[in-house]
Amino acid sequence: MRPSWFLWSFAATIVLTTLLAMSQSSRLTRMNIPYLLGTMFTSNRERAKVYGFLVHLVNGFVFALIYVAAFRAWGGATIVRGIAIGSVHALFVLAVGLPMLPGLHPRMASETSGPSALRQLEPPGFFGVHYGWPTPVSVVVGHIVYGGILGAFIEI
Repeated sequence: MRPSWFLWSFAATIVLTTLLAMSQSSRLTRMNIPYLLGTMFTSNRERAKVYGFLVHLVNGFVFALIYVAAFRAWGGATIVRGIAIGSVHALFVLAVGLPMLPGLHPRMASETSGPSALRQLEPPGFFGVHYGWPTPVSVVVGHIVYGGILGAFIEI
């Protein structure tokens, strides 16, 4: 693992997280990924944001390693290749990851069983549209930028 991988995966994850936070604060989406991830571990709302941010940061490093493997298979990293992988990554998150979340999350209702005293979080639904129709757009843009940063700056 090269030092640039660590640096640029950290930078790309911070930019991705910032773009998603900006989407929420500008009311384009109600989805807050650090909060959703953090509430898997605690019911304390403030701690959940911190825990979720840390989990999202670790996820960013793990996924960066997958990007690096793809770049190596393709013979090098480029911004176009990063954007391509980021697009696929976003589609996976939207089509598989978010709909699967209620099955993993102890505090999230599901599409088939509504909220309860313990499961009060709304499920994101397919492509996250339960959190607003612009949600998929913000996820795709964020992941394209994430991939673009990795493709542009990681040295293979």
